[in-house]
Amino acid sequence: MGLTIGVDIGGTKVLGGVVDTAGDVLVQTRRDTPAQDPGETADRIIEVIKELAAGHEVQAVGIGAAGWVDATRSVVQFAPNLAWRNEPLRDKIQQASGLPTVVENDGNAAAWAEFRFGAAHDADESMVLYTVGTGIGGGIIIGGRLIRGANGVAGEVGHTMMVPDGHPCGCGRKGCLEQYTSGNALVRFAKADAKARPGAAALLLGLAGGDPDAIVGPAVTEAARLGDEVAVGAFAQVGHWLGVGFADMVQTLDPQVIVVGGGVIDAGDLLLAPARASYREQLAQRGQLPVAEIRAALMGNLAGVVGAADLARL
Repeated sequence: MGLTIGVDIGGTKVLGGVVDTAGDVLVQTRRDTPAQDPGETADRIIEVIKELAAGHEVQAVGIGAAGWVDATRSVVQFAPNLAWRNEPLRDKIQQASGLPTVVENDGNAAAWAEFRFGAAHDADESMVLYTVGTGIGGGIIIGGRLIRGANGVAGEVGHTMMVPDGHPCGCGRKGCLEQYTSGNALVRFAKADAKARPGAAALLLGLAGGDPDAIVGPAVTEAARLGDEVAVGAFAQVGHWLGVGFADMVQTLDPQVIVVGGGVIDAGDLLLAPARASYREQLAQRGQLPVAEIRAALMGNLAGVVGAADLARL
């Protein structure tokens, strides 16, 4: 199969692109997401597809949706940031576009892109992706295949329990990895420490106008790059828990590569260095046994587009 269209749908944007078999995006376009109106969201997706198809001969469409997608890759069962509830998205898009369509979870689509064309392109068997953003998403590749689970909702790496009876999570549980390793967790750690030790947070508080409650993620990253003790410490805490999550994943699945993506990865070694250190510490008793390499994602904000487009070929 030749050219396909990939569309990545989140709470704020509908981003689409025409993708070739090498994973290159030939052209892209976007629309804002009318997140509270499923009908209008579908209309925006169709607009994107028709615009892209008008200039290229495409053969199929892949949709990366920020939600739980059923085992048939057709219905978005639930989307936390969109008004989709048992939304028959595949049939709507297929009927309107006239193109074969598959729907996939956006984390799975991004994982597939990194496995096929990105940071894990040299892995021939297995990879796990962690996307560290506002929350934690991800995807799992084993035996060269995307692992979707019996009901299509595998790969929720952010909702494994780290701390029994810990911080409440939006999923309804307590102590999930997401509550200790996400962008929200980074800000929560920084705010708490800045209130407790304002003298150690001078740079960070300066960026927040002196108000600890006004601290936001980009300010934590900027302050950490400037050496602010509290900001660096917040990254150390997030990195520690991320390393613990990696170690648990290695013990369970033993993948070749673990890839870290999402918005927080822009911080680079501020995040990855403590995560790798924690990971090594957690697995010290394994001795000299080989373990998965930790790599930064390479596909950026086009991962969902590229992955969804490539999955449409399968």
